[in-house]
Amino acid sequence: MASSEVIKKMDIKRSGSQPSAKGPSEYFTGTVRIDPLFEAHDPARTSGASVTFEPGARTAWHTHPLGQTLSVTFGFGWVQQWNEPIQEIRPGDVVWFPPGIKHWHGATPTTAMTHIAIQEQLDGKVVDWMEHVSDEQY
Repeated sequence: MASSEVIKKMDIKRSGSQPSAKGPSEYFTGTVRIDPLFEAHDPARTSGASVTFEPGARTAWHTHPLGQTLSVTFGFGWVQQWNEPIQEIRPGDVVWFPPGIKHWHGATPTTAMTHIAIQEQLDGKVVDWMEHVSDEQY
């Protein structure tokens, strides 16, 4: 093996080894906890996190340059694409938002919801944040 070759090994993220983070108020309404699951390792572009929304909590409107997949693991929540009706989501549901589609997701007013969010980065970016979802829109 040449000295310039890199030995590649698997990477195990042990449960509890990555700290939880509060969803910043700049991008979320209400109480949101983000638990990182995995980051992209070059040349891969995919990252994922488990996101828990307390009742009434939600994301701001946003898009993803290469789309986003949500896998609901707990509770009862809502998702909405711009100019479309709100849709209910429950454990076992999987939601795909195509690239560039303006949307939001979160809990219902009375029930918490957790989902795994998976998205790919394009030129180092995974999300474009926009305005908050108003109480009237919610």
